[in-house]
Amino acid sequence: MIIGGTQRVITFSYTLKNSQGEVLDSSFDGPMSFLTGVGQIIPKLEEELTRMLIGQKKQVKLAAADAYGLPDDKMVMEVPKADLEHLKIEEGTFLQLNLGDQLKVVRIAKINPESVILDGNHPLAGQDLEFDVELVNSREATQEETSHGHAHGPGGHNH
Repeated sequence: MIIGGTQRVITFSYTLKNSQGEVLDSSFDGPMSFLTGVGQIIPKLEEELTRMLIGQKKQVKLAAADAYGLPDDKMVMEVPKADLEHLKIEEGTFLQLNLGDQLKVVRIAKINPESVILDGNHPLAGQDLEFDVELVNSREATQEETSHGHAHGPGGHNH
């Protein structure tokens, strides 16, 4: 969210859990920073973080549709196994496909005798998620950060 026309750099710590309470990810290596308004994190999570005070802790529950979305059948494709014979393929691994003007990461969902099922959905698509977050800092972004499109310094990008 851009507050008063100004982008912000928000730094927060988090633990991500699925709806069964299993920890899926955490900011174990220290808080992470992001630049608001550029889609670096889940929009609903960004919205919640922009409303918090420094030092505040909160549990943010997101339905699958508000997190990584619902699985989309159009993101699943079957390709001939021979097309991937130059790669070491294994179910569950990820491939980066060069689609001309963009790169797409897909997961090898299934290996059949003659074909491979590739899934371009986010691995957490279709899952309700819970974030335990703590707002560490919130500050106005520098002109350099806004022109580069990301936060700089600890928890952000270092050039």
